[in-house]
Amino acid sequence: MSKVIAVCTSEKKGIQKQAVPSIHLVEDWGIEGDAHAGKWHRQVSLLSHQKIEDFRARGAEVVDGAFGENIIVDGIDFATLPIGTKFYCNDVVLQLTQIGKECHQGCAIFQKMGECIMPKQGVFTRVLHGGDIKAGDEFRMELPFRVAVITVSDSGAAGKRADLSGPTIREIVEKAGYPVSHTALLPDERDQIAAELARIADEDVADLVLTTGGTGFSPRDWTPEATKDVTERDVPGIPEAMRALSMQITPRAMLSRAAAGIRKGTLIVNLPGSPKAVRECLEYILPALSHGLAILKGTANNCAR
Repeated sequence: MSKVIAVCTSEKKGIQKQAVPSIHLVEDWGIEGDAHAGKWHRQVSLLSHQKIEDFRARGAEVVDGAFGENIIVDGIDFATLPIGTKFYCNDVVLQLTQIGKECHQGCAIFQKMGECIMPKQGVFTRVLHGGDIKAGDEFRMELPFRVAVITVSDSGAAGKRADLSGPTIREIVEKAGYPVSHTALLPDERDQIAAELARIADEDVADLVLTTGGTGFSPRDWTPEATKDVTERDVPGIPEAMRALSMQITPRAMLSRAAAGIRKGTLIVNLPGSPKAVRECLEYILPALSHGLAILKGTANNCAR
């Protein structure tokens, strides 16, 4: 179990932070009273306690907060984690936004030791949910769910038409902090689509597969069937929610045959074919998908937060 060793703040930029009994974090702002809080991506800094101890073992005399870190945590090597990783402590939720930073060579630590650990070992986060943290609190992390993006289009696979929907999906999920682990552009061939979906799930390539295209009435639209060929459990509420949303925009949304289901530890969701509809539907369902994936992967329970 990882735990908080110390929490530190400073009222001015450019000075060493000081350990305090507790900190109050404000959503999308940072630590109340800390000079580095604000509407930006480096609201709260984290540093591994082990990295500080290693530095001390080489002769450095440093106190908590000397590297500009806000929260010191034991048991997590922050610099090895991917951008988008989430951290939980009491009610607080943080999301990793940056690893390392430029070290000013004029700082006291650099002058004495010839180096500073913050450039490589320190990380920065944004506050997704506020609350209070103090030394001794339990601190845990959740790696970002990996996404595979599959575009299904005969003309796209043949190079006759540019894929616009796949990049739209990628833009949305990466902005939300999900790394894209795989992309593919496939023709409307049921067996080929099914084989790719099964491979992604069976080889643990992604936690979430988002397909686009092939959900209509055309004789070549086989994506829902290919999805059902390989999924073990249906998740009908997701396409129902997308159709309900899209019905408010156009009655033609009732013609969508999109499906969703689970294979092993992977959730597969069919999205529409047009970039506009992809954006509307994905931005609507993505927050709920995050909770569903956490349950599927065993990192959350069914109770509301």
